[in-house]
Amino acid sequence: MYRNGIKRFLDFMLSLIGIIVLSPVLLVLCLMVRIKLGSPVLFHQERPGRREKIFKLYKFRSMTDERDAQGNLLPDEVRLTKFGKILRSTSLDELPELFNILKGDMSLIGPRPLLVRYLPYYTEEERHRHDVRPGLTGLAQVNGRNALGWEDRFRYDLYYVEHLSFLLDVKIIAMTAGKVLKRSGTLSGADQTVADFDVYRRQQEER
Repeated sequence: MYRNGIKRFLDFMLSLIGIIVLSPVLLVLCLMVRIKLGSPVLFHQERPGRREKIFKLYKFRSMTDERDAQGNLLPDEVRLTKFGKILRSTSLDELPELFNILKGDMSLIGPRPLLVRYLPYYTEEERHRHDVRPGLTGLAQVNGRNALGWEDRFRYDLYYVEHLSFLLDVKIIAMTAGKVLKRSGTLSGADQTVADFDVYRRQQEER
């Protein structure tokens, strides 16, 4: 009952309340991103959602559009500014995903939506992470986030899909709040040490 109806109702109500309550914060962040990083203020990218349906995920941009003499974008670690790092470490860059939750693309809790280009590399078991809506936060995020290896990340995702419940969601929300306040368990930009999933899977196949 919770999985098939109540969870979506709570997602809609809580995301709507969150957007209303945080609207001053959202407006201030829009202004700061525009001043410090330029336009557009929002970064959007296609991601696979429930049943692998593709949707546009929204975030505040955290990098500039600096390019070299040939017009090519500079490496991420160069374009990721100090302000951008603060946005990522505090997860403020992810606040626009509340609109994705309101629309029904996402849930507050669930496996994080990954890149579309990873889809051909999942095993049949790993594809079950798409049996539920992707989340703003999830079990993998409160147990290591980007610092986790891919095997551990998917293990947490699949555990969540199999054991989804109201109590588990409440526990994850509480743990997420603690992680955000401590700014722990996150890596970004040049600090990212885990290979992209498609690269990781190809390396496995070559062994």
